[in-house]
Amino acid sequence: METKMALNYQSKSQKRSAVEKSMNAYLIVYLCILISKALINTVLKYVWQADPNRDEPWYNQKTETERQRHILIRAFTDFLAFMVLFNYIIPVSMYVTVEMQKFLGSYFISWDDEMFDEELGEGALVNTSDLNEELGQVEYVFTDKTGTLTENNMEFIECCVDGHVYVPHAICNGQIMSGASSIDMIDSSPSAESKEHEELFFRALCLCHTVQVKEEETVDGIKRGIHQGKATSFYISSSPDEVALVEGMKRLGFTYLRLKDSHMEILNREDDIERFELLEVLNFDSVRRRMSVIVRSNSGELYLFCKGADSSIFPRVISGKVDQVRARVEHNAVEGLRTLCVAYKKLSREEYEQVCHLLNSAKLALQDRDKKLAEAYDVIERDFILLGATAVEDRLQDKAADTIESLHKAGMKVWVLTGDKMETAAATCYASKLFRRNTQILELTTKRTEEQSLHDVLFDLSRTVLRQHGSMTRDTFSGLSGDFQDYGLIIDGATLSAVMKPSQEGSSSGGNYKEIFLEICRNCSAVLCCRMAPLQKAQIVKLIKASKEHPITLAIGDGANDVSMILEAHVGIGIMGKEGRQAARNSDYAIPKFKHLKKMLLVHGHYYYIRISELVQYFFYKNVCFIFPQFLYQFFCGFSQQPLYDTAYLTLYNISFTSLPILLYSLIEQHINMDILKRDPSLYRDIAKNSLLQWPIFVYWTFLGVFDAMVFFFGAFFLFDNTTFTSNGQLMATNTQMMFGNWTFGTLVFTVLVFTVTLKLALDTHYWTWINHFVIWGSLLFYVIFSLLWGGIIWPFLNYQRMYYVFMQMLASGPAWLSIILLVMVSLLPDVVKKVICRALWPTTTERIQTKRQCLTTEQSTIF
Repeated sequence: METKMALNYQSKSQKRSAVEKSMNAYLIVYLCILISKALINTVLKYVWQADPNRDEPWYNQKTETERQRHILIRAFTDFLAFMVLFNYIIPVSMYVTVEMQKFLGSYFISWDDEMFDEELGEGALVNTSDLNEELGQVEYVFTDKTGTLTENNMEFIECCVDGHVYVPHAICNGQIMSGASSIDMIDSSPSAESKEHEELFFRALCLCHTVQVKEEETVDGIKRGIHQGKATSFYISSSPDEVALVEGMKRLGFTYLRLKDSHMEILNREDDIERFELLEVLNFDSVRRRMSVIVRSNSGELYLFCKGADSSIFPRVISGKVDQVRARVEHNAVEGLRTLCVAYKKLSREEYEQVCHLLNSAKLALQDRDKKLAEAYDVIERDFILLGATAVEDRLQDKAADTIESLHKAGMKVWVLTGDKMETAAATCYASKLFRRNTQILELTTKRTEEQSLHDVLFDLSRTVLRQHGSMTRDTFSGLSGDFQDYGLIIDGATLSAVMKPSQEGSSSGGNYKEIFLEICRNCSAVLCCRMAPLQKAQIVKLIKASKEHPITLAIGDGANDVSMILEAHVGIGIMGKEGRQAARNSDYAIPKFKHLKKMLLVHGHYYYIRISELVQYFFYKNVCFIFPQFLYQFFCGFSQQPLYDTAYLTLYNISFTSLPILLYSLIEQHINMDILKRDPSLYRDIAKNSLLQWPIFVYWTFLGVFDAMVFFFGAFFLFDNTTFTSNGQLMATNTQMMFGNWTFGTLVFTVLVFTVTLKLALDTHYWTWINHFVIWGSLLFYVIFSLLWGGIIWPFLNYQRMYYVFMQMLASGPAWLSIILLVMVSLLPDVVKKVICRALWPTTTERIQTKRQCLTTEQSTIF
C-alpha cells in the first residue's frame, strides 16, 4: 500500500500546469534580458573609458592595484556588478506570491456552499492546489458512467429465465417500495421441465456474490434491512449491483440469510432453509468481467455458478436458450438497464479435484501468481449451461444532463469511458445529452470490424467526418452548432486494443491507426468507449494527451477502477461515491456529485485562470518598470554601477509597496459575475488555449513596462533639468541644483513608478470591495508614510544619511507634484487607449457582457 501511494504521489507531482510552463518560459526571456543588459553596460563602460580623460570620474579614481589588474578580470567583475544591479528584473517574489495565491485560493473551493452535499454531509475537497488554473483550461473531459453520471443506486427491475421474464415490484437498496405486495410476471409460469432451471437461477444469484448480512443499523441516514423472524438485518457489499440482485431474489421467493462456518443459507419459497457449503470463490475482476463460486449442496452435488457480462458468458456457454436470453439482454440494454448473465455447470468429484489442483498451484506460485490465477480461472470457467439474465436500473444523477450540455457549450469534448455493454451505455449517453437525437452515431466496434477490416472501417469513418467538417478544430466546432452534422463515436475495448497496437501487418497505411482514430475523434462532439478495462481508460487519456495539440485533459470517476485514468489526466477529479474513496483520495479534487463539475470548471476554473494570468503578466510588467530606469541611468553616470534608487526602496518594492494589491487581486477578482458564467458557458472559450499567457500578450506587457519606464525616467529627467522653482516659488536656479540632487531624482522616479503600477492594477480591477480599497490605497499611503519616516529621522544604526529630508524636500516643490501627476497620467494613457479601442472594435464575449452590465448598472442608478 505504501508503494502504491508513493507511486500515486509521484504521478501527481509530475503534473505541471500550462501557467507554470509559461512562467518558466518568460523567466528564461527575462534572464536573457538581464544578461544582455549587463553585457551592454559592460561593453559601453569600456568604450566610454577608452578616452584617457574619462578613465574614471574624479570622485572614483582607481587605485594602482586596480589599474594593474588584467582587463578581462576587470570586465568580468564589472559584468557581475551590473548583474547584481539589474537582478531585480527577475521576479523571484512572483513564485512566492503564486504559491500563496494557489494555496489560499484553493480554500474558496472548499468553502463553496453550492458544492456541499446535504446527503453526504460533505463539500468539495482540494488534495492539491497546484492545478487550480488548469480547471480553466480543460479541453477534454473523460468521465466514468456508473456512479459518476449515474447514482450507483441500483434498483432490481427484472430477470429472464429461459425466456420467461419476471418483474417484481421495486426494491431499492433495502427499501421495499409501496405496493410491493406480490410478484408481477410478464410471462406465465414456466413449464414443469423448466422449473429446475428457474430454481437454479434463483439459487445462483443467492449464492454467487460477496454480500454480507449485518444487523439493522442506520447507514447514510437510512434504516435498511430484511426480516428474519424477530431479527432484522440488511445487506452490504462493495458492489451495489450485488445488493440489488440479492434483494430482488428475496422478492421472488429466495432469501439469502447468512454465511456461517463456510456454509451459505437460503430461505426458499417453501420457507425451508437450504444450506450450501462454499468451497471456492473465483473473485470478479475487470478483465474477466465475471465471478464464480463452487458450492456443495446438502445432497452432495457440486455446482459452479457464474455471473458476468454477456460478452464474458455467452462465448463460454454450450447449451441453454441462448437466443431468447440474448434478445432480452439486448432489449434491456437499449432501455439503459445494466445486464448480467447467469450460467452454471455441475462438477463431478474428479473435475472438482482438478479444479482444486489448478487453483492451489496458481495460489502457491512464487512468480506471476496473478497471471497463473487468471489462466486457471479461464480453464475452469468453461462449458456452461445458460440459465438467464438480470436487469438492474441505475438512474441518472440530478443535473448530469445539464452539466454535460454546459461542458459542450464551453467547447469541451466529453468522452464516456465505461465497462458496460454498448447499448446500455448508449442509452445513458442519450439520457445525459452526450448524444442528441440528431447526432449521427459512428460505430467502431468488434461487430463492424468482423464485417469489414479495421483498416476499411477507419478510413470510411474518416471520410465521413472530414467530408462535413474538413479541418475544423475545437475553436470552431462545439458539437452543438446547427450548421454542421453532429457526430458521435462509439468504440469498444476490443477494437480499441487493435487501434492502439503499434503496427498492423499488411496494412497499406503503414500500420499505425492512432492518427486516423484521433482525426475521427477530433471531429466528433462526443465519444463513448464501452467494454473498457481500467488500464484502457488510462491509455485513452494518455493517447489524447500525447496528440499533436497537447490538450488539457480532465478525468472524473468514483471507483478504484477509475484511479488509473484519474492519475493519467492533467486534472483528476474523484466523486465521493458508494464504491469507496479510492478515486477521491487519488484525485486532485473531490466533489460530492457530478453536477458540481459545472461550477468547478465554468466558475472556479475561469476565475483562477484569469487571476493567475494577470498576476504573472503584472509581475513581469512591474519589474520592467522598476529596473529599466536603472538601466537608462547608467548612461548618465558613466556606467559606474551607481544605483538610481535608495537601498530601502530596492528591498521593499516587491516585498511591501506592490505585493499586497496583486495578491488580493489574484484571490478575489471577479471580472464577471459568477451567475453569468454559469448561465453562459461559452464565456469559457475566451480563456481557452492559455489565451491570456500567449507570447503576443507577454510582449505587449513587456513593451508597456518599457514605455512606462522611459516615461518615468526621461519625463523626470526633463522636468528635473528644467525645474527652476523652489518650494516657495522663487526663481533660484542655484538653490534648485543644490536641493534636487541624485537621490531626489531617483526618489521622484520611484514615486511615479509606485503610483503608476498600483493604479494600473486598479484600472484592471472589476470587482471592488472594501478590502480592495483598503489594500490599494493603503499601499500608496504606506509608501508615503514610510518615505516620510525614512527621510525624516536620523537613523543611528546607519552609516549613511543620504535620504535625510529628501522626500520632504521633493514634496515641498510644486513642480514635483505636477510632474508626478503628469507622468502617472502619461504612463497609464496607452493602456487606457488600447483597452477602449479593443473593446470598441474587437470585443471578446466577456467584454461585451461587461459593457452591457455596466450600461444596465448606469441606467438603474439613473432611475433610482
